[in-house]
Amino acid sequence: MTIYIDPPTWPGHGRMWSHLISDVSYDELHTFAARLGVPRRAFERDHYDIPAQRYAELVAAGAVQVSSREVVRLLHAAGLRRPKGRHQARDSRGS
Repeated sequence: MTIYIDPPTWPGHGRMWSHLISDVSYDELHTFAARLGVPRRAFERDHYDIPAQRYAELVAAGAVQVSSREVVRLLHAAGLRRPKGRHQARDSRGS
């Protein structure tokens, strides 16, 4: 299982955020997030939004640090990218 996280460089709601992804399946991503107490409501389309104060904790738990550009590349390569504003049917990689 490999889970990836980009640096907390995305502003929103008065703080900075990272994106947590899987390059295998949404199920793998949900399992990792649940194990660390990341609420399901933080899942948006194809990633979890992670506040900056949790970044080091998720890296220590095994999330691999990559650039934001690499997050997008990995999602595309795995066929897991869900662009904003598009509805895609669920597939065998999970919800």
